[in-house]
Amino acid sequence: MKTISLTYPLSTDLQTQPCAIALGYFDGVHIGHRRVIQKAIDTAKANGWQSTVLTFDPHPREVLGQSGYTRYLTPLADKLEQFEKMGVDNTYVMNFDIGFAAVYPEDFISECLLPLDCRHVVVGFDYTFGHRGMGTAQTLQEMSEGRYGLDIVGPVNRLGEKVSSTIIREYLHDGDVDQVRHLLGRPYKVRGTVVHGDKRGRTIGFPTANVKVASPYLIGKNGVYGVRFTVDQKSYYGVMNVGIKPTFELEKKEKSLEVHIFEFSGEIYDKDVEVEFLFYIREEQKFAGVDALIAQIQRDVETAKQKIRE
Repeated sequence: MKTISLTYPLSTDLQTQPCAIALGYFDGVHIGHRRVIQKAIDTAKANGWQSTVLTFDPHPREVLGQSGYTRYLTPLADKLEQFEKMGVDNTYVMNFDIGFAAVYPEDFISECLLPLDCRHVVVGFDYTFGHRGMGTAQTLQEMSEGRYGLDIVGPVNRLGEKVSSTIIREYLHDGDVDQVRHLLGRPYKVRGTVVHGDKRGRTIGFPTANVKVASPYLIGKNGVYGVRFTVDQKSYYGVMNVGIKPTFELEKKEKSLEVHIFEFSGEIYDKDVEVEFLFYIREEQKFAGVDALIAQIQRDVETAKQKIRE
């Protein structure tokens, strides 16, 4: 997949080919997003065009100062990875800034879409664009004037509710990573690097990998999770504590991610790793002493291994 960064106004020397374009921010690349993108891929293949995604970075709500969007389900690198896995030919990443936010819908069409040699557009039913979100899927239809085709993909429902990034965020905040997996179509995943911690885990018989996330991921509810941990292209199961380690820490601080990896030994400091959230085990809690903590970790490990066997 080819990735091209864009700024508004577009450069006049862009090299383009006829394409079908899926439009959207696509945070999470969940099963609803995937239906929009797949429709663009299918349309492009049927017509001998390039399959293309036009997305934006950073999130418009972050630029416009709206709450809740300083953390992402899929930071840009992860989002691009998902597009590539789907078989997208090209992704345009439009820099979203205050200037671009002020572009009117008709100007977005004439100055952004059409110069990309767009022959067909695919959007979700609730897609908005342009100044103050004035443009809608219907606007794209009304302003097409035969210059491009249009598909509007309806809502995707799973387990009785509409799939959306907002719903997925709410499930993460609740620790319900089972539901998150259903709506994403895959386990929620974060990437990071193993860094030096306080090394307390090894003194109590449960050494941990302290993971510093590589991007501004949305990390949900504090607690203990069953996870799949990948390093050097090999995957292992484990349990991860997300939180502030209240048994030892006296002051609240930024969340830490500490993974006890099953059946693993070796030095992996400074290694790039991936952690997939498989299931939630329990809330983070403060223990009266180290012995109580050790006993609970042992129970957590057994719980995780049992669920993995199942």
